[in-house]
Amino acid sequence: MTNIVLNVLVLLTLAAVSWRVLRRMRTGALVWTALHLCLLTMVFDTVMIAADLYVFDEDKILGVYLWGAPLEDFAYAIAAALAMPVLWTVLEGREARRVGAGPTAAPGEGA
Repeated sequence: MTNIVLNVLVLLTLAAVSWRVLRRMRTGALVWTALHLCLLTMVFDTVMIAADLYVFDEDKILGVYLWGAPLEDFAYAIAAALAMPVLWTVLEGREARRVGAGPTAAPGEGA
């Protein structure tokens, strides 16, 4: 399996699992975040590849590069731009429900 196929499968799965939360979020903020993360990915991947910190198997990538970063590397930035706000929203909602349920006694405290 090539990296692009794996990336597409992961991104589609992430979008499907997160869809209920994603559809309530501001699209512009998500796109703006993804663009910035992709720009950072392009710069830092190019530097790291030029420094020979890592290499890519030519048989596993498309061979399309943006500046010096392979196209497949941008999937991680897009996944982070989607997953982190979704996790933040879900966990914040859980915390609000827990706090809203009323105070609970700490271990060792009793009436």
